[in-house]
Amino acid sequence: MQEGDIERLTTSIARLPGMGTRSANRLVLHLLRNKNSIFRKVIEDLQVVYQNTSVCSICGNIDTLSPCSICQDKKRDKKTICVVSDVTDVWSIERASFYRGLYHVIGGKLSAIDGVTPADLNVDQLRERIETTEVDEVIIAMSADIDGQTTMHFINNAIKDIDINITTLACGMPIGGELENLDDGTIMTAFNQRKGI
Repeated sequence: MQEGDIERLTTSIARLPGMGTRSANRLVLHLLRNKNSIFRKVIEDLQVVYQNTSVCSICGNIDTLSPCSICQDKKRDKKTICVVSDVTDVWSIERASFYRGLYHVIGGKLSAIDGVTPADLNVDQLRERIETTEVDEVIIAMSADIDGQTTMHFINNAIKDIDINITTLACGMPIGGELENLDDGTIMTAFNQRKGI
């Protein structure tokens, strides 16, 4: 491997969320020092995930199946849909292992600064899904920041004429907090004490 190749790899890794140049350097060095044990396995796992993952045709989750394993799970509560902004939110809630309903990933949060408009979100698909299946409750689980709360109200307005119970997460969600950064207990409390909008 030439030095230019190592620099390119480091630059690519540094572009990942939560990584900077120094962290990327440490990671690359660790991989290179463990070429036959860790590095080879990481390469194999990356190839498998790259080739086999897709976006779920129903909820928007990322999985090796479409519909995803959550949507196909017969033990899930099909009458409850938790609306989240991103796949990382699905993974955070699933990590806590208490919610047994379905999900709907809308693909972001409304943001004037980032240029995210209602047309960019999968809210029309959510409405269609609610109207064509037997749904009793929609839980809008948005982050407690301005964009999350704006998005929550937008979703509520888009579906409030449908005869369903619409709830949102309650205490435990700090103002400005992101779902993916909350611990399992906080997420569980927020779900268990959710309230109507």
